[in-house]
Amino acid sequence: MPSWTGSSKDLFVSRNDPLDPRLGDRAQSISPSNNNLSSNADADLVLWGYPDDEGIRLNGGRVGAAEAPSEIRRVFYKLTSDPRFDHQPQILDAGNISLDLELAERHQQASQWAQQVTDANLAWVSLGGGHDYGYADGAGFLRSRLQKTNTKQLPLVLNFDAHLDVRPSEKNLNSGTPFYRLLNEFSGQFDFVELGLQPQCNSRAHFQWAAGKGARLVMLEEIEQEGLMPILKRVLAKHLGQTLWLSLDMDAMTSNEAPGCSQSWTTGLRARDLMKAFQWLSENFNWQALSIYETSPALDFDNRTSKLAAQFLHRFLSCRLARR
Repeated sequence: MPSWTGSSKDLFVSRNDPLDPRLGDRAQSISPSNNNLSSNADADLVLWGYPDDEGIRLNGGRVGAAEAPSEIRRVFYKLTSDPRFDHQPQILDAGNISLDLELAERHQQASQWAQQVTDANLAWVSLGGGHDYGYADGAGFLRSRLQKTNTKQLPLVLNFDAHLDVRPSEKNLNSGTPFYRLLNEFSGQFDFVELGLQPQCNSRAHFQWAAGKGARLVMLEEIEQEGLMPILKRVLAKHLGQTLWLSLDMDAMTSNEAPGCSQSWTTGLRARDLMKAFQWLSENFNWQALSIYETSPALDFDNRTSKLAAQFLHRFLSCRLARR
């Protein structure tokens, strides 16, 4: 897979202080082009990015998310590892997909890499970029999990999002199409739940189509009335223990906390609630992968959204360390 570029070395922050190590001290670059996952089987996290917002442009959205993988890394690698754990994490940074191929080919390359990392049974995080890469990440995750013949339970896909993202993909592969593609290609082969959907963001036809495909759809108003944790425990009661990929579109969050998105609303989920949800999901599922999409530094205020995305990444890593 030649179409990848390494992360800039200046992102790997270090204070050069053994008493105050940063996550930049714990990261090493790897190349998907020279797959060396087998020699890093003990790694705690594999990280890569999609500096690509073509899918957002094709969907009529405001571009800017191409900058997100670098900006989120810039924050994340300055952070310390969770001091509650003795183990210092090992992070493998696979760089970013390059943009020298057509969008469909980029999706294919990303999907192949996500499948390889899932096959290696490593935890991973991808950073968008547009949510069109949700198809690539989801397809790689699902192909890997569905090939494991000893797996009795279906894989579980959760999407926190204001939008269904089930627009038909026949015209183009825009940022509104990932779950249309996954639900068609893997029909009946995974359990799918979308949470935080907002009524002004989704058509009735798309809502009915997704429900007809077996998706469990949870509106933001339900979460506001019942609370995110009670909703999760009720909706996912029959799915405990399943292997999980979580897709987080940052426009699921209230714009007060995450203003830097292609489309954000004052209504939305809150970070403190999602942080609690991360902890519960880690304790009750085989949570292997997290993808964070549509952070747009160009539209942000005081780097607020990039910082929040980095905190979600940090919380996922802490949850993995707790499992050790």
